[in-house]
Amino acid sequence: MDVYGGITWSEIAALVPRSHDYAWKLYVTEPFRRTYLRAAIDALGLPTGSRGLDAGCGIGLQSMLLADAVGQEGSVTGMDISRELLDCAASITQAGGYSGRIALVEGDICRLPFADDTFDWLWSADCAGCHTRDPLPLVRELARVVRPGGTVALLIHTSQQLLAGYPRLEARLNATASGIAPFTKDMAPEAHYLRALGWFGTAGLDDNRARTFLSEFQAPLDPEVRTALLALVKMRWPGVRAELVPQEWELFRRLCDPASPDFIMDRAGYYAYCAATLFTGRVPTV
Repeated sequence: MDVYGGITWSEIAALVPRSHDYAWKLYVTEPFRRTYLRAAIDALGLPTGSRGLDAGCGIGLQSMLLADAVGQEGSVTGMDISRELLDCAASITQAGGYSGRIALVEGDICRLPFADDTFDWLWSADCAGCHTRDPLPLVRELARVVRPGGTVALLIHTSQQLLAGYPRLEARLNATASGIAPFTKDMAPEAHYLRALGWFGTAGLDDNRARTFLSEFQAPLDPEVRTALLALVKMRWPGVRAELVPQEWELFRRLCDPASPDFIMDRAGYYAYCAATLFTGRVPTV
């Protein structure tokens, strides 16, 4: 299936080293994000021919979607702090036919290696704003490299419903330390990513908006989606056993173990969704 330029999903898999755990997770989990990523990028209405930054680009999958959005005359710079991820992104974007339209740069989102007003827009998905205790300096740094009138856009995975019919268990899982991560109980409420509109306003951005997008799934699941949702379960709720009573843990294990006859994702009528919220702000022109 062609989902990114001229490269198929199986061809991308051959370019992602399974020995690099995080790179492989980015590949495996992308199918549950795909619908809301495309919808969020479409909603931005990126100008044809514009130049943008994908801050925290990982293995380059979203850089390709962004490059498609700005067309042949536009360009995207993908930036990541990991040289290994960038090497993987280079292989994928070149194989997809994006040479000359996507440049890859090593850098830190807290100290962007670009001059002021370099880009028409900036995009960061599940990266900028997710893990910081002091978001204002970060937002100001992101806005620094965007020209006046340009857009800063942060897309953040904000919720999921994966265990239909077991609301008490899912609520319990979401209340664990891993369930609220990357937020921690000692962080200020203002640092929570759902407060991003406040960050944008305090940082001086205007026309600040938030909009939530869904990826929805129902049985029978495509194999790649089934694998992605199972990976999400493992990523979203790792190490929860110590915080659950034995009965809760046993139910969780039965529902989320593919070898179990009770594996929930194989049930007829299964439905799930994942939500991501897009926060946007405009760099003032005055």
